[in-house]
Amino acid sequence: MSSATENMFNRHEDVASRVRSLMDQMTLAEKIGQMCQLEATHGYAPDYLGERLRAGQVGSVINIVDVDAVNELQRIATEESRLGIPLLVGRDVIHGFKTVFPIPLGQAATWNPDLVEEGARVAALEAATTGVNWTFAPMVDISRDPRWGRIAESFGECVLLTSELGAAMVRGFQGEALDDNGSIAACAKHFAGYGAVESGRDYATTNIPDTKLRNVYFKPFKACIDAGVSTLMTSFSDLNGIPATGNSYILTDVLRGEWGFDGFVVSDWDSVRQLQVHGLTENDSESAYEAATAGVDMEMAGDAYSNHLAEHVESGRVDLAAIDAAVARILTIKFELGLFEASQTDPGSLPDIASKRALDAARTAATQSAVLLKNDHDILPLQRAALNSIAVIGPLADARYEQLGTWIFDGDEELSVTPWHAIRDFVGDDVELQYVRAMENSRSRANDEFHRAVEAASKSDAVLLFLGEESILSGEAHSRADIGLPGDQVELVRRVRAAGRPVIAVILAGRPLTLSDIVDEVDAILYAWHPGAMGGPAIADLLFGVESPSGKLPATFPRMVGQIPIYYSQKNGGKPPTQENVVHIDDIDAFAPQTSFGMSAFHLDTCFTPLFPFGHGLSYTTFEYHNIRASHEEIRLGDVVTVSVDLANSGQVEAEEVVQLYTRDLVASLTRPVKELKGFRRVRLQPGATETISFDLHTDDLAFFGRDGQRTVEPGLFHAWIGGSSDAAQRTEFRIIAPDSVTGVNA
Repeated sequence: MSSATENMFNRHEDVASRVRSLMDQMTLAEKIGQMCQLEATHGYAPDYLGERLRAGQVGSVINIVDVDAVNELQRIATEESRLGIPLLVGRDVIHGFKTVFPIPLGQAATWNPDLVEEGARVAALEAATTGVNWTFAPMVDISRDPRWGRIAESFGECVLLTSELGAAMVRGFQGEALDDNGSIAACAKHFAGYGAVESGRDYATTNIPDTKLRNVYFKPFKACIDAGVSTLMTSFSDLNGIPATGNSYILTDVLRGEWGFDGFVVSDWDSVRQLQVHGLTENDSESAYEAATAGVDMEMAGDAYSNHLAEHVESGRVDLAAIDAAVARILTIKFELGLFEASQTDPGSLPDIASKRALDAARTAATQSAVLLKNDHDILPLQRAALNSIAVIGPLADARYEQLGTWIFDGDEELSVTPWHAIRDFVGDDVELQYVRAMENSRSRANDEFHRAVEAASKSDAVLLFLGEESILSGEAHSRADIGLPGDQVELVRRVRAAGRPVIAVILAGRPLTLSDIVDEVDAILYAWHPGAMGGPAIADLLFGVESPSGKLPATFPRMVGQIPIYYSQKNGGKPPTQENVVHIDDIDAFAPQTSFGMSAFHLDTCFTPLFPFGHGLSYTTFEYHNIRASHEEIRLGDVVTVSVDLANSGQVEAEEVVQLYTRDLVASLTRPVKELKGFRRVRLQPGATETISFDLHTDDLAFFGRDGQRTVEPGLFHAWIGGSSDAAQRTEFRIIAPDSVTGVNA
C-alpha cells in the first residue's frame, strides 16, 4: 500500500470512527434533524431558525448567501446545540456564481472538460466566500427534447459527452479534497430520467425501459459517482409509475446495491410531500415512509420527515438502522468538508470575486461555446478595414441580464459585458455603428421600430442581428411547445434582409431553436447560447476573426417541432429513410391513390434529417479528414483497437477542431444506435499542418446492457467514423472475435 493510499485509508477510517462516536450520542430527534433541510430566505434566518438549531433539528439550510448570517447559523449550530453539529449550506451554483459562465448547454458546446472543470472551480471559490458549502450541480440528465426548459441546465443529448463533462464539473466543485478552502460538495441531479419527460413538459411523467435506463440515463450518474460526487438528488418526475423520490429500485437496488454509492441522496424541492400529489401516497406521513424506505436521506424544503419519521420508527415500521445509515452518510460529508474543524467562513481567505482568473475563464468558455452554424460565402469573419458602417440590431444586442441565462440567482449583472458594448470598443472610431433595438424584448409583437432597423441596415455595409430568447424563457418550469424564434423576430429578419445587405444572425438562447424560418434569410448564423458575463467580448472576437469559432453542437437542431425527438444516436429501425425512399407532401399528385410512400420512417412535410446535426460546428478554416484506419481488422475480447485519421488544416487560419469518434455495433442481441460517440479531442492546427489523430478503443468501451440487464460485449462487426460532426463520412471497420458472448464486464 502506497503512503498516499494509506493516508487516504486512515482518513476514511478516522471519519467513520468519528461518525460512529457522534451517532452513539444522538437521540432519534437529533438524527431525524440531520435529515431535514430548511429554507432560509425569509428575513434574518438566525432569528427564526435559531430555536430548531439549538434543538439539533436542522441538518442543512438552503438559499442563504449572506456570509454574516451563515456564520451566525453555524455558530448557533456548533456552539449552542447539544452536540455541536455544523450545517450544510446549499445553493444552486449552476454556471458560475457572481461571475456567470455560459449556461451548461453552452459549456457542453465547448467539448472541453478542462474548461468545464475550471468554470466549476471558479464558481466554487466565489460561492464559498458566502458560506455556501454544497451546490446542486451538475445536472446530468440526458436531454433530447429542446422543448424542455431545463435542457439549458444540461450537457445535451449524448451519453459520453454528458458523462465526461459532468465528471469534470464534479472535480471542479470538489477540488483535490473536500476540506480544501474553497471546495464545495457537488450534487449530481436528477436521478433518474428527468430529461425524458413527456412532450418536454417539466415535472411530467417518464416511461423508460430498463435497458434504456442502463444504456442511456444512468450512465452519466455513474460517471459522476466514479468522479467522487458527494451527493445525488432525486428527480421530480414519475419513472415508470413510481415517482423517483419514492423509487427504491433506482435509489436502493441500483444506486446503493449495484454501484455502492456511499454519499447521500437529497430530494428535490418538497418532492417528498409531492408523492401524495402524484397519487403514490395518501398523506404526508405515508410520503415520509415511502421516501425514507426508498433511500432518500434528506428532505429538501419540506416537513414530512420532521413531522412523521419518528412515528414510523417508534412503531417499528421503519427500522432505526435505516435512519442511522442515512444520518451516517450525511455526517460523513460534513466531516469530509472539514466543517467540524472550521465551520466559519472568512471571505478574505479566498480569491476576490470576479478575479482575473474568473473573467478570463468565463471569456474563454463563451468563446469556445459559440457554434458557427452557417457561413455562406465566408461572410464571417468581418474585415474591419473593409467596413465603413455596421448596423447592430435586435433585442439581445445590449441586454446585460438576458445574456446571463437561467439559474443565476447570485450573478452580478454589473459584470456583464454585452455584444453592443464589446463591438463598439473593438471597432472604436474606425467603423460607424448604428444600434437599433427594434423590439422591447424577444417576445414582443410590436413592430413600430422595424422601419428604423431597415433604415439602419440600408445605410450599412453589414448587419448584425442579435436574436433569440430571453433568459426567462428557458430553465425550470419554462418549457415551450413552439421553439421557434419568439415574438415578431422572424418578420424583423425578413424586413432587414430586404435591405439587401449581408446579414449575420447571432442567436442567444437557452435551447436549440427551430431556425427554418430564417436559415435562408441570413448569410451566417453564430449560435452563442446564453453566454454569460463575458459573452460580449467573446462574440466580438469571433465576429471579427480574433478567434475562430470552435464550438460544436451538444444537441441536434430539428427543422420543426414535429421531428422531436430527433437525436444522433437513434435506432435504425426496420425501414430507415434514405434520400431515395422519401416523398415530400408537395410532390404528391392530387387525388393520388392510397399507398405507403417510400415504406420508411419519415414525415411527409419535412426532411428526415435535422437542420443541424449533433456535433456540427464550422470554422474560419477548412479541416479535412483523410485515411481513416483501424489498427487491426480483428481483435479479441479484452483487446484494444486504435482508430486513426489524418487531420489537415487546408485553410488560411490557425484554429481548433473538435475531432469526434463514433462507432456502430451492426448486429447485437439488443438493437444498437446507428452511431454512438466514443471519443473526442480538441486539436489546434496551423494552416497547412497535418496531424494524425488516434483513439484507443478497448472492447469494454463497446459494451452495453443487454436483455438480462447485464453489461456485455458481443462479438461482431463494428463500424467506426472520425470527423467533425455526427455526420462524419470517413469510415473504417473492425471485428471483435470470440467463441461466445461474454458478460460481466466491469461496469
